[in-house]
Amino acid sequence: MAAMTSTLSISSTKPQRLFDSSFHGSSISAAPASVGLKQRSVSAVSVRATAGYDLNAFTFAPIKESIVSREMTRRYMTDMITYAETDVVVVGAGSAGLSCAYEISKNPNVQVAIIEQSVSPGGGAWLGGQLFSAMIVRKPAHLFLDEIGVPYDEQDNYVVIKHAALFTSTIMSKLLARPNVKLFNAVAAEDLIVKGNRVGGVVTNWALVSMNHDTQSCMDPNVMEAKIVVSSCGHDGPFGATGVKRLKSIGLIDHVPGMKALDMNTAEDAIVRLTREVVPGMIVTGMEVAEIDGAPRMGPTFGAMMISGQKAAHLALKALGQPNVLDGSYVGDLSPELVLAAADSAETVDA
Repeated sequence: MAAMTSTLSISSTKPQRLFDSSFHGSSISAAPASVGLKQRSVSAVSVRATAGYDLNAFTFAPIKESIVSREMTRRYMTDMITYAETDVVVVGAGSAGLSCAYEISKNPNVQVAIIEQSVSPGGGAWLGGQLFSAMIVRKPAHLFLDEIGVPYDEQDNYVVIKHAALFTSTIMSKLLARPNVKLFNAVAAEDLIVKGNRVGGVVTNWALVSMNHDTQSCMDPNVMEAKIVVSSCGHDGPFGATGVKRLKSIGLIDHVPGMKALDMNTAEDAIVRLTREVVPGMIVTGMEVAEIDGAPRMGPTFGAMMISGQKAAHLALKALGQPNVLDGSYVGDLSPELVLAAADSAETVDA
């Protein structure tokens, strides 16, 4: 597989101390000296409501309960009808899946459905490692954070987002506001639609139904046809790596060796490089790539998830005949470093 590479040269003339850092260029003030209770002064704080209503005498406009039910039902069923046949289905709304859907949906002519088995999308990107708050992103993937407007503490060759939820909530708020995107959360992809060795969509069901097939009688699924399916189901687990495991079980690929032991530096480069269309109609991104290729796990660094998702997006756009960075037809403000990261040759594994 041919690959384009870029080198980021970083130099430093002084050692980095623990709290010597910048926040988008602004110095972080040192913590103030300990202040005793007797030294603190308490003053009244004036708070004013600016939304044009009186909080002391607030009442809601009246509504019938049936209207609420009809509005939810009508809009959801309309979405199901609209997205029963769509351009791209992204399976899994973790950091890679969200980044992929964000990048694809910049093109208003491409319709994107996101399937997420959890009620709360975001996968493992609500926290950093070991349930800690901070999210580490290695450069130059911080340019993606600049684009979506996530602030960070900048270090020499990486940045730190103070809470991982800041990234996840920001990208979701921008993504889901777009008219060509629909998130179906609490919905599981139970299977793939495959015709003539080409993936043509997904088989869906409510996640709670999928988890209870053994406790009830047959509960048949629904379907969603798509020109391209992007599988971003993460590494192995109860709902993990389901896309590539299903490809193996139906004989479209030979092996799913699983990810190797942790090696951050090797892992992140490999995940981006190996993001590709593994069989016609299905692109694999994020940690699911490690499962199919036996790449190392990366642990609590997230840059590869973002850039792998971005690369998957441009692979999908290319397959749809839309402008993309892979063939040089993309016109936009994509940073050169990210173009290089996304421009590796994409090969399809022989089915």
